[in-house]
Amino acid sequence: MIFFVLKIVAVVVLLAVLYVGGNILYATITDYKPPLEEVVNVDNMQSSLPTDSSFSFLIWNIGYGGLGAKDDFFYDGGKTVISAEENVNEYLAGIKNFIQQHSGKDFILLQEVDRNAKRSYKVDELKYIAEALPEHSNTYARNYLVDFIPIPYTSPLGKVDAGLVSFSKYELSEATRYQLPGSFPWPKRVFFLDRCILVSRVNLNNGKDLLVINIHNSAYDDTGELKAAEMAYIKKYLLEEYEKGNYLVVGGDWNQTPPEWDKNTYKKSGDDYAPENINKDLMHEGWQWAYDASSPTNRNLKTAYNPQTTSCTVIDFYLVSPNIEIKEIKTHHLNFAHSDHQPVTLNVKIK
Repeated sequence: MIFFVLKIVAVVVLLAVLYVGGNILYATITDYKPPLEEVVNVDNMQSSLPTDSSFSFLIWNIGYGGLGAKDDFFYDGGKTVISAEENVNEYLAGIKNFIQQHSGKDFILLQEVDRNAKRSYKVDELKYIAEALPEHSNTYARNYLVDFIPIPYTSPLGKVDAGLVSFSKYELSEATRYQLPGSFPWPKRVFFLDRCILVSRVNLNNGKDLLVINIHNSAYDDTGELKAAEMAYIKKYLLEEYEKGNYLVVGGDWNQTPPEWDKNTYKKSGDDYAPENINKDLMHEGWQWAYDASSPTNRNLKTAYNPQTTSCTVIDFYLVSPNIEIKEIKTHHLNFAHSDHQPVTLNVKIK
């Protein structure tokens, strides 16, 4: 009897090892390896060029339509792996409706946009949202492609195919995906995002370019080494373009709080994670961090959203070059109804 039980245990352990090992091997063989620099397609290209010196922006991490107010998330201390399909449909409808209401913005930069993922029921979210923006071109930079994520083992996350999307009312002379440096150790890295920036370039009538840069920096970076490498890369790129006389607006999910901002402002519990501040000395004098301190942009996902108990923070904002004047910055407080992030709009003027 004891021998029989030990045999059963041995078989179970062997199967578990084969399952885990097989998934790691498959993910390693099929690992998405994007080039360091890649010109990406622009769909529905617009033909108009700017005739004014004022520009408007909207940034939003849409949480792939699966992280609205009703949901928690297993990787952040909650229990939910994939939200119910009815919730995803509701969240995506709310996201699309809000973006349609703000379709007058010149540039709309989105993060965590799924194209073919189990967690969002294989909805092509770029195509879905683009229906609300017929007067905008769109460009896409993939930053997450894994055929099968095996965790949690009792209910695997499955396939993920997602990235950054930038919409523009103006003709783009070029759209380029730049791979950011650094990665988690193997095998963790084959199941995580390949972080990048998406640069949309618009020719201005003064012979210079406006660069609109969509970002989504690393999360779950306990040591801070990944963020430091990414920020150093971004800084170098920005300064080189600024030296050419170009104008730059960077916007998205930094997974860090603005320099010198009190990162505990919207923290409700001492146990909740609070992202670190960006180094105040990162950028040269004159560069401007544009954020709305009166409202949070991101919430904790240990539980469904509760305005009384859920810790929040500010990690979605803009960085603007010295040759641009900031006119208005606003976070749209939607009570995290559609995503664990909130949209932030910006109005600027070329100096």
